[in-house]
Formats: sequence, C-alpha cells, structure tokens
Amino acid sequence: MEKYTNTGDKDTRSGFGEGLTELGRNNNNVVALCADLTGSLKMNDFAKENPERFIQVGIAEANMMGIAAGLTIGGKIPFTGTFANFSTGRVYDQIRQSIAYSSKNVKICASHAGITLGEDGATHQILEDIGLMKMLPGMTVINTCDFNQTKLATIAIANHDGPVYLRFGRPKVPNFTDENFNFKIGKGIILKEGKDVTIISTGHLVWESLEASKKLEEIGISAEIINIHTIKPLDEEIVINSAKKTNAIVSAEEHNFLGGLGESISRTLSLNYPTPQEFIATNDTFGESGKPSDLMKKYGLDSDSIIKSVKKVISRKK
Repeated sequence: MEKYTNTGDKDTRSGFGEGLTELGRNNNNVVALCADLTGSLKMNDFAKENPERFIQVGIAEANMMGIAAGLTIGGKIPFTGTFANFSTGRVYDQIRQSIAYSSKNVKICASHAGITLGEDGATHQILEDIGLMKMLPGMTVINTCDFNQTKLATIAIANHDGPVYLRFGRPKVPNFTDENFNFKIGKGIILKEGKDVTIISTGHLVWESLEASKKLEEIGISAEIINIHTIKPLDEEIVINSAKKTNAIVSAEEHNFLGGLGESISRTLSLNYPTPQEFIATNDTFGESGKPSDLMKKYGLDSDSIIKSVKKVISRKK
C-alpha cells in the first residue's frame, strides 16, 4: 500500500496564514479582514506586510461580512477571518443576503472548526457549519486536512470567482500531503487504492482514515481511501466509481452527521448507485470542553471508530 509520512505536526490555520501572506505578495486585489483574532487566524504577517489592505473590524463579525461584500464591488478579493462559529452561525443572515444571494466574491475563512477546538467547549465548537454553508446556493465549501493542503486551498480560492467557505482547525495535526500538489476545487483525491471498502473522509479525519487502513490491512481488509477536500461541489464521479468497485462506503468527518459530507455522499449514491454506508460523525449533539484527542475518541471520530464502522458496513454487503 502507498505510504504517507507525517513530516511534522502543524496546525491547519498556519497553512491558511502562509497562503494568505503569499497571496498578499502576488495579488494586489487580495484584501483581508479580521474580527479581533488576527493572531489566532495567523493573519499577522499579511497585516504587517499590507497594512493598507488589512482591516481590523473588531468584535463585529456581521459588520465584517457586509464590508467584505462591499469591497468586491470595486474588484477586490476579500478574505474574512474569524472562528468557524462566528464565521457562519453568528452571521448567517449577512452571508445569505449580502454575499450568497448576489454571488459576491468573498472568501469566508474559518478556523477553530469542529470538536478539535478543544478546551473552549461547546459554544465555540460548531458542528453544523458545513451543513449551513453547503445549503447556500452558489457557495463553494472546502474543508482541508493538513497544513499543506490548507495553504494550497487558500491560494486556489483567490482564483475562483464566487463565494467560498474555507474551513480549517486549531490543533497541530499530521502534515502529510504533497506541498506541490495541484489543488483543484471540486476534485477528490484517491490516497490509497482498495477493493473491500471505501473510506471517504475530509479534514482531520483523513489522517485517521489512513491510520485505520494500516490496521485493516493487517486483518486482510483492503480499504480505498479518498480525501474529499471540497464538500460542495462534491466530486460525484470519484464517489460513484469507488462505490462500484468496493460496494461499501464509510464516510468520515468532524461534523454532525446531519447536513455533512456523509449525507451528500448518500444522496449521490441513492441517485446513482445505492450502496451500504456507515457514518463517522457526531450524532446530533453539541461538543464539550476537553483535549482534542480525548474528544475525538469520545465522539467516535478516531481510527478505532473507523475500523468498527468498516467491519459493520462490510457485513452489510450483499
């Protein structure tokens, strides 16, 4: 099986910061706005190098979205930065009315997403944001898995015309993808070929899926691993083709199973190639305060939980 090496744990938000800094040096139309979280979003370098293109809005996220929408009228490409909870739930009306409805070219960049936010607890650990954002007409939704992919995605969305939600996280996680990979919005990536089951994962669950595949190999189960960084538009072709090969699907995400990647996969399969599927996701619940690794285990978002779901879905194959 193909091997993926962790080159060193790094937080995905730092990948965003590096990507934004690079954009600032190469694209004069890129502007950045932050809601009092410049350090947490790793936007300090951009702000230092481009003070005339950086707006510190303060704790006024709704205002930030309105300003960002307005800046697009003059040809600017605004990148907004705050925590995922404040990037979506707190400002959903402003995003819907001022950005999505008129297809404004705003890049909504959200850190500290999901349960791995950790100690800040349930009020900050939004697990509904992918569902909220993918339901908005014309909104592209991207959820990256490591530092390298987040940097590449940040650069790629600047060249995409239309609103984008870019979701990433707080903790340091394995960095294993190719830093020179040709990132394509809407295109899934087969990380490992397999024949018995397909594990389709996104975000922090991609590495967990790779780790699960190693243990599954030891017990004779060949798992295909697909990295879905773009939730919407979903790469339906890669999903359908893999389902036809393995006839068993496990979806894995750090998000509520209601409204997440798993349901998008289910819709695709039900319309094209009905296939048994199991879900790795939070189960209609809020989070809680704790260490990210402990929470991933408690809420069934780790490699051991993936292995259990793989065994279950294989038992359902006809």
